[in-house]
Amino acid sequence: MTADTASILRDAALPHPIAHLAVAGPAPTVVWLGGYRSDMRGAKAERLAAGAGRGTYGFLRFDYSGHGESGGAFEDGTISRWSEDAGAAIEALAPGPLILVGSSMGAWIALRLTAWLRARGEGERLKGLLLLAPAPDFTGRLVEPSLTAEERACLEREGRILRPSPYGEPTLYTRALIEDGAAVAVMDRPIETGCPVRIIQGMEDAEVPFAHALELVSHLPADGVTLTLVRDGDHRLSREEDLLRMERALGELLAAARG
Repeated sequence: MTADTASILRDAALPHPIAHLAVAGPAPTVVWLGGYRSDMRGAKAERLAAGAGRGTYGFLRFDYSGHGESGGAFEDGTISRWSEDAGAAIEALAPGPLILVGSSMGAWIALRLTAWLRARGEGERLKGLLLLAPAPDFTGRLVEPSLTAEERACLEREGRILRPSPYGEPTLYTRALIEDGAAVAVMDRPIETGCPVRIIQGMEDAEVPFAHALELVSHLPADGVTLTLVRDGDHRLSREEDLLRMERALGELLAAARG
């Protein structure tokens, strides 16, 4: 079957066009926020799109600049820039109540969007957060501490490093990404969400240790936050049992949003 053709968002505030796919449906709109180097056509996003296709909810997914089908160079990206991409997509394409689903780095973007919405006086639009293998502040808390002396020197000298990846192509990290990450960190203070939060984290995750999710919970409100640890779950959380778990968590958030 031929994949859906992405539409293109062109916004004067953005340096590059943003590719997106949307499914109309009842509120709230579920917004997919993918991970570092991921695109909007991964298994979890496709599963959520299938749910939206059954008329359960509206759904928006898109590629950050430098990812997937969007314009721009990946190397130019930072958390700030990708957050701006997400904000522009939501502003243009997802009016009304929202549930944000953030995978890995996408959870960091989701948490930044909660502050963005509050700053606009629209915090009440956010009805739920579903965070999958969340990696907020990963540049400072996970990448930087693991850098070798040689990698640090390379970052200083060339502004970039490449690291082997279990997914094939080496992973690129830039000095700009790391410096920006420090400036927009969220786990250095309490995080006010104003909505229920569901977190799903694999305990066999080799990229984001489950201790990171436990620390994230300590920064979230005491009420309305549920953490599910999957004993044999990895970072992708894309097995059938993982996808069903994601769907159940989203169902809980949708039910709560609709009263």
